[in-house]
Amino acid sequence: MTKKQRAVLLTVLITAFITPFMGSSMNLCVINIESEFHTSAAIVGWVITSFTMATVALSIPMGKIADVTGRKRILLMGISGYVILFFLILFSRNIWMVLIFRALQGASASMVFATNNAVLLNAFPDNVRGRMLGISVTSTYLGLSLGPVLGGILNHTFGWRSIFVVSLVIAIIAWISCLRGVDNDKQQPAQTNHFDLGGNLLFIIAVTVSLYALTNLSIQRFSWVLLIIGLGFGVLFVRRETRAADPMIRISMFTKDAAFTLSNIAALLNYGATFAITYLVSIYLQSIKGFTSQTAGMILLFMPVLQAIFSSFMGRLSDRIAPYKLATTGMALNTVGLVFLIFVKEDTPLILICILLAYLGFGFALFSSPNTNAVLSCVSHEEYGIANAVLSTMRTMGQTISMSVVTIIVGITMGSAALNEAAPETLLRTMHIAFFVFVILSIAGTFMSLKRKSA
Repeated sequence: MTKKQRAVLLTVLITAFITPFMGSSMNLCVINIESEFHTSAAIVGWVITSFTMATVALSIPMGKIADVTGRKRILLMGISGYVILFFLILFSRNIWMVLIFRALQGASASMVFATNNAVLLNAFPDNVRGRMLGISVTSTYLGLSLGPVLGGILNHTFGWRSIFVVSLVIAIIAWISCLRGVDNDKQQPAQTNHFDLGGNLLFIIAVTVSLYALTNLSIQRFSWVLLIIGLGFGVLFVRRETRAADPMIRISMFTKDAAFTLSNIAALLNYGATFAITYLVSIYLQSIKGFTSQTAGMILLFMPVLQAIFSSFMGRLSDRIAPYKLATTGMALNTVGLVFLIFVKEDTPLILICILLAYLGFGFALFSSPNTNAVLSCVSHEEYGIANAVLSTMRTMGQTISMSVVTIIVGITMGSAALNEAAPETLLRTMHIAFFVFVILSIAGTFMSLKRKSA
């Protein structure tokens, strides 16, 4: 491995680590932020939601811009945004400043998500693509694993701002590594001098409105109307892109390459079926099993730790075995795990819960790196940025769908009652219904993944 390749790998590993680390750490800080700024839990929730919405709405536009203007430039801008905004959040004097800076940080994250894997794959030959993606995914899961542990320690000992101090230092290291090690790589000349402003605006509106609606389906009746409006803007976006001279995203990537389309749908359904597992099992462990949040967090580590341990190996394996075979097997394993979760009871032994979480972590590792390899193998090097951004968008949309399913079911089974006030049988019934829906999503995802064989 050359010095340049090591610098690129370091940059990608840090950028893959920092966002999930921040996200899983911030979940532990909500109460502290709420207390410091004397605001409601609903408003504090937007500290996380504003970041997510900005990220998913801008990832694909940034992927297109990166493919045309140069990925190093966009990646460096994204990391620079991280550094500046981490610093500004440290000195925020009210909750509104935090919300604005977190939304802008989401915009910075979209630049990173659109470019980091593309930059990584450009620096290494195709025959180690799966291996490099596996290392990147491993770093992501390390962020998810260490976030609750280190974030909890930092938050408890030094306060919630200390998490941003640590993240600021890490981001500065990534910025230096990117500046020195990543080559300039303007990939392609724009086909026209016309920037597809209309297409970009339609996409951003469609995604933002749809995500907002999905997030609030259980608490605002008009959210169903907003969801329909968001989907309508999505239809308008697709119609415009099919006619644009220089579209934001080439629709033929989907219409002419079934493997690319099916791989992205599989990712959407996989995250839709699995993302809320941690949330539901956390409630189960605390409200039914009676564990503290700290103990529950340690138990939940079984899942991301197994993901981190096996993701790199599965990535290397996908260089030798057809990625769709590995990804389909991973989804099938997850489906079986979700079926078992339907039958979890109040007296289910803790050891079985731990084994099940570890099993699901292994299944997810088997899916994630190979599926990413499958997506990026469908496009040329010139379109790595946009393809990576599409996959990132599918992942975030799947996560939002997963949590929306939970909130809808909670609204149906529990109404406005607080989770910690519900009877154990009510909580279990809610969990079982949610996991049943997730089994259906996972079966559909497994079918889509398997269908790539004939694509």
